[in-house]
Order: sequence, then structure tokens, then C-alpha cells
Amino acid sequence: MTKHRSVMKRDRQSKVRRIRNLSRKTRVKNLVKAVRTAVSQNQPEQAQAALQKAAPVIQRVAAQGTMHWKTAARKISRLTRHINALSSDA
Repeated sequence: MTKHRSVMKRDRQSKVRRIRNLSRKTRVKNLVKAVRTAVSQNQPEQAQAALQKAAPVIQRVAAQGTMHWKTAARKISRLTRHINALSSDA
């Protein structure tokens, strides 16, 4: 590795950002998984509650730049469609 100060600083910054982004992505994945689990178990109330927790977190992660805003919108839209389908079937 080179010994330029700017390169070393960039390396430090990218390591910190990588850890931060990984943490945010893991949190989103866990929240999405909670919604999908509730949907698969035919529990519309729990699925709706899980989505209300997940949606603002997904939007915040997109606003912070970890995830593209269209990806976040797509995730929320698909989860909402699953819940609406579950509610209409019940």
C-alpha cells in the first residue's frame, strides 16, 4: 500500500463506512424478514405492525446513502403489496 496521507485517510474512512453500511443493511434485512415471517404465518396485524416499524428505517437508510432511494421504495412497495394481499384474502 502506498504511504500517501490521503490514501491512508481514504482507507480509514472506507473501513468505517463499510462497517456502518453493513450494520444498516443488516437492520433492514432483519426488519424485512420480520414482515415476511408475519405474512407467511397469515398474521395481518403483526405484519402491518412490522411494516410500520420497517418502513421509516428503510427510508432513513436510503436517505443516508446506504441504499438507493428507488430500492427502498421498491422494498416498501412489495412488502405493502404482500400485506394487502393477505388482508384481502382474510
